[in-house]
Amino acid sequence: MSEFEGKVVIITGAGGGLGRSHALEFARRGAKVVVNDLGGSGDGRGSSDMADGTVEEIRALGGTAIANKASVASREGARSIVDDAVEAFGTVDILVNNAGILRDKSFKKMDLDDWDIIMDVHLNGTAYVTRAAWPIMYDRNYGRIVFTSSGSGIWGNFGQANYGAAKTGMVGLMNVLAIEGRAKNVRVNTLAPAATTRLINTIPGREEDLDNPEPLRHPRMVTPAVLLMCSEDAPTGRIIQAGNGKFSTAALFKNPDLEFGPEVTYEDLLARKEELLDLSEVSEGRL
Repeated sequence: MSEFEGKVVIITGAGGGLGRSHALEFARRGAKVVVNDLGGSGDGRGSSDMADGTVEEIRALGGTAIANKASVASREGARSIVDDAVEAFGTVDILVNNAGILRDKSFKKMDLDDWDIIMDVHLNGTAYVTRAAWPIMYDRNYGRIVFTSSGSGIWGNFGQANYGAAKTGMVGLMNVLAIEGRAKNVRVNTLAPAATTRLINTIPGREEDLDNPEPLRHPRMVTPAVLLMCSEDAPTGRIIQAGNGKFSTAALFKNPDLEFGPEVTYEDLLARKEELLDLSEVSEGRL
């Protein structure tokens, strides 16, 4: 029997790409899945019935799933996703925040509306759905939550100031919730994926064949990391990178402190600048 048998799993943005892959795999292992997807294009415009397609696939496998087509960027929409899970299945055990869009442009040329919508979908949307599920998990002393970040947030990428800032914001949220949820067995982790998805196809020069992706670029190559972060023995407060057949952990590190007295000046610090910036001896900066 799978450890996910009977678990209630919400996956946002599960109409295609990574979310669809996660949803199908959880369903194969006996989970009851809430498939959320507004069904918009890669830049968030429009809507469709993509969620229904994933639900049909799950049911064809003999699994259990329902569709929700609300926007995570709306507080009411986010709440409806969790409400639908509770109404259909009684609770929420696992939440995978996967929904996302792109509005890429260099910061100099970026319209602030494109900044706001990326923050609304990625960072606020993640917070809204998580906040709706949090009390349920907290009260039951059980929960597994995944945020979907990106290498653009962790390492940076030209033309993605809005996206990178939102994705890094998720890491900050994870750091706090991992601490707040630890005593209640609510574990919170962050995924940094790389795969062929409809978002990738909005980037000029990065178009890939969505119907026939390269085997190592297939979304299913990322999904094992999500299951690991949602398992009974899941870690918490971790960033796992997954894609192209590779898996790794990213973390924040710091070098040894430089200690000064209360009269420290700029000149004092400047004199030890090389020591300050030297990363040859570091340790993981965790609370």
